[in-house]
Amino acid sequence: MKSRMNPPKKIEDTPSVSPANPNAGHRQRLRERFLKAGLDGLNDYEVVELLLTLGTPRRDCKQAAKEAIKHFGSLRAVLEASPAELSSIKGIGEVNSMALTLIREVSRRYLKDGIMEKPVCNTAQQVFDYLYCAMRGLKKEVFKVIYLDSQHRVLEVADLFSGTVASGCVVPREVIGAAISQNASALIFVHNHPSGKTEPSQADKDLTRELVYAAMVMKIRALDHIIIGDNCYFSFAAAGLMGEYETGFLNLKLKHVSEAKRHIYRAELFGGNPE
Repeated sequence: MKSRMNPPKKIEDTPSVSPANPNAGHRQRLRERFLKAGLDGLNDYEVVELLLTLGTPRRDCKQAAKEAIKHFGSLRAVLEASPAELSSIKGIGEVNSMALTLIREVSRRYLKDGIMEKPVCNTAQQVFDYLYCAMRGLKKEVFKVIYLDSQHRVLEVADLFSGTVASGCVVPREVIGAAISQNASALIFVHNHPSGKTEPSQADKDLTRELVYAAMVMKIRALDHIIIGDNCYFSFAAAGLMGEYETGFLNLKLKHVSEAKRHIYRAELFGGNPE
């Protein structure tokens, strides 16, 4: 009698098991941390890494992100870098450099559209939020004017001059001429200090006084002059300087006029609100 024997098991080809991947699940954990705590839950290099994963779905992006932060010095500097500069970092390449540039420009458009839809009087922080994104990292001074209608809604945000305020490149006649062409009722002046410090120079103060005077001659009100620095700003209005310049203009114009007529003139100038 033949003994029944179990047939030998067929040896199948099975893929070899590789050592555990230390990066397995890393992207998912990174995304979960962002969804839970926003950018506050991530280091700067992790923000860059998360952005790079959008254009690089299968390759580890951590080293490239760290190298970008090391090379440029900060998250802000990475986002302000040109596509050519970004492409020089190993692991970023042309697609990701374009994506990072696109993200920067979309952010600027988003903030600009937000400010264009809302009144900005007495909201220097809102103006700063948009302008800081647009002006940070600039190597030279840029002078902008925000033109407002009678309800202090934004009509236009324009770059008028580039250089140095102290050099006299800002011409009050041109600023007011553009305001008239925009049919603006009020203005906000803005310029940046590449040094990062926001303390106004005497030239800044002299220019602001001239602009306030020129605007008041045309019965246009200059609401503020904001100096953009390194993640901070200086507001002439908050410091009381705009009111001081307005008073100075009225004192000159109405030097020999009675107090009653001064009050009437101020009311006409400020649309019935002399304060």
